[in-house]
Amino acid sequence: MLLSIVSSSIISSSAISMVTSPGLPQYGAVVVVGLIALLSLKEVLSASKEWNTSLNSSFNLVILPLLFCFGAIVFFKVSEII
Repeated sequence: MLLSIVSSSIISSSAISMVTSPGLPQYGAVVVVGLIALLSLKEVLSASKEWNTSLNSSFNLVILPLLFCFGAIVFFKVSEII
């Protein structure tokens, strides 16, 4: 019984991994929309009187990894074309 559960789990996980492509482009749209939203929010809030260095560093902490992901997505898409 346990062996059949383990073997069916292995078969289904290998089938899933063969169907989905590895890498960041799976979530590319989420990264781009999130990056645009955070950059827009940062720009709007920077004109506010509530803006301070703590808020600035918090936004930078979230935006920087999304920028790296965006760069990786652009690199992946360009290398896919070439």
